[in-house]
Amino acid sequence: MYYTEFGKTGRQVARLGYGAMGLGGAFGTFDEQEGIRSVLTYLEQGGNFIDTARHYGQSEVIVGKALKQWSGRKPFIATKIQSHGQHNTRWAIPPSVDETFPRHLIRQNAEESLRLLGVDCLDCLQLHLYWPNWGVSGYWLDELQALKDEGKVAAIGVSLPDHRADVGIPLVMSGGIDSVQVILNIFDPLAFDSLVPICQENGVAVIARCILDEGGLTGFLTETTPFEDHDFRKTFFEEVPRSMYIERVNRLRAFVPEHAGSLARLAVKFVLSHPGVTTAIASMHVEKYLMDNLAAIDEQPLSPEIAYELRTHHRWVRNFYTSKYWMETNDLDKANSATEAVSSADDQ
Repeated sequence: MYYTEFGKTGRQVARLGYGAMGLGGAFGTFDEQEGIRSVLTYLEQGGNFIDTARHYGQSEVIVGKALKQWSGRKPFIATKIQSHGQHNTRWAIPPSVDETFPRHLIRQNAEESLRLLGVDCLDCLQLHLYWPNWGVSGYWLDELQALKDEGKVAAIGVSLPDHRADVGIPLVMSGGIDSVQVILNIFDPLAFDSLVPICQENGVAVIARCILDEGGLTGFLTETTPFEDHDFRKTFFEEVPRSMYIERVNRLRAFVPEHAGSLARLAVKFVLSHPGVTTAIASMHVEKYLMDNLAAIDEQPLSPEIAYELRTHHRWVRNFYTSKYWMETNDLDKANSATEAVSSADDQ
């Protein structure tokens, strides 16, 4: 395992982190004990960075149970504040900050995370959403800073929405945060263009997520791969014909095994090829997948030439979240009708 400093905190973290979204059941049914075992295996293999969230169901609970069984050095625990509101507000039209993170919500979430995880301090607390419309200061940042001043949080940051990596640049340059989390993978390397270099210049840690594109870059997907109804991927992979997605993945098989032992390892090595990425996280609640991801660390890094070829010739930026999170057409029609009715009443 290789380590690097997390921003300006002085803490060393593993460059391959444990993403705990899967522990909340986002990728289908799993055995809780297997989930706990996967966390412990990751730690036993030298990993020390775990990223979870209030929004991830029982994820914090399961991580907390694993930590109780762990007798080694405490890992670096990052979690996120769950956004508020009737509708999912992480994509589409930016909501107001007071709607998404009302006053005191940050503290309430932080206290609950501390309790469920069974720790005295959260190593990194992130907003599970940030839009530049909110500016680079305000009560929301004051509340994060207050928790930091009290010693309940060691570092603060934001997780950027969707594929729009550049929305976090003003906040990064303001000096107000310690970390930023962003989508980054072979198909979407856009964060490499501006955000990651700017984070390097400002000493802000970069947490790369979705490095396997919700598993698609591992090559597991076929035309008939079934998903449970509550599986996150059930709608994620229906945004374009599966044949199109599979064809894009198959183009990457030319790099295996010469440059990586598997497609998953190729994806991991690609994200870690940039020194500005502090840690890259993937859901590893299934131990066999965990071990394959960890094996990427033992392989030779990608050459600059191969990393460049992947970055420039295999990018395929598309938004697979639209049908999952944006309003359906009939709901939008209802919303527009309601708005028109209110406007008409006001006019009268």
